[in-house]
Amino acid sequence: MIEEETAGDPMSDAKWTRTTLSKISELLKEQDINVCPNTVKKLLQNMGYSLKINYKRFESDPKKATPISIKERDQQFKYIKQVRKEFNNREDSIVISVDSKKKELIGNFYNKGRTWCKAPAQVNAYDFLTLAEGKFNPYGIYDLKHNRGLVVGGISSDTSEFAVNSIERWLRSQPNKANIKSLLILADGGGSNGSSNKMWKYGIQKKICEKYNIEVTVCHYPPGTSKFNPIEHHMFSELSKNWAGQPLKTYGTALNFIRGTTAKNGLDIKAEIDMRNYETGIKITDQQWAEINLWPHNTIPKLNYTIRPNLNRKLFLHGP
Repeated sequence: MIEEETAGDPMSDAKWTRTTLSKISELLKEQDINVCPNTVKKLLQNMGYSLKINYKRFESDPKKATPISIKERDQQFKYIKQVRKEFNNREDSIVISVDSKKKELIGNFYNKGRTWCKAPAQVNAYDFLTLAEGKFNPYGIYDLKHNRGLVVGGISSDTSEFAVNSIERWLRSQPNKANIKSLLILADGGGSNGSSNKMWKYGIQKKICEKYNIEVTVCHYPPGTSKFNPIEHHMFSELSKNWAGQPLKTYGTALNFIRGTTAKNGLDIKAEIDMRNYETGIKITDQQWAEINLWPHNTIPKLNYTIRPNLNRKLFLHGP
């Protein structure tokens, strides 16, 4: 009866059906089997059925993701671990993890999650942009060694220029920035800090390497593995819990929730807002691309590279 309406995990005994309990009960009555929907529920549970929702698991977009084999993906994780260890052993180096968080509407809008209160907040029934004060585009920088970070809230588009400006803003605020000679950035493989994003590399060259005389190494996580990026489970997860179920009515409200995010391990997060409007679709010229002192690594060069402040150096394969 429900065979054609049954789905399940082929690797386990879990099953679920798209037919409702009432519908199954009616179909059984047509066969002179009188059972109520509650009895049908118990019978289904005994057979290994349960209610299921969609599970967000697959992240990669084949049109945008950098092609990479399973062997290379395993190799990349081992290489990131190796590079992190090398940078952690240097006194003049620092390791950061960067990423964009989901865009939020600023206003009296529904925010997923629950919070303890005497009465639930009354929010807008629809998430129309016309009802919002504006957009809030969080870009995070997390310092792994010191367990602290910065979230820059943009009001426009999540572009590579915005990403680099956010990192530069974080670097500018570091009390020991004069002692930092090399920087390791752990980033996802796509988006504003994507591995194939030329404007991202150009921004690092001009606004980080040359401005602060710092050598920057970037290691990208393979497509579909962004949840392994340290910022996700060390910083963004705590932030999501802190403002869960709370409408972000103003920019100040959003910033205060970020600044008030803590954890048992001593996590400290600062928050600032970037009021600039960033244009999308800007591409660098061939001349600008030639100005980037880019040194791809021997190990998966499309995901690992170093950018150095001195210009006009010959491009060749390199490993730290």
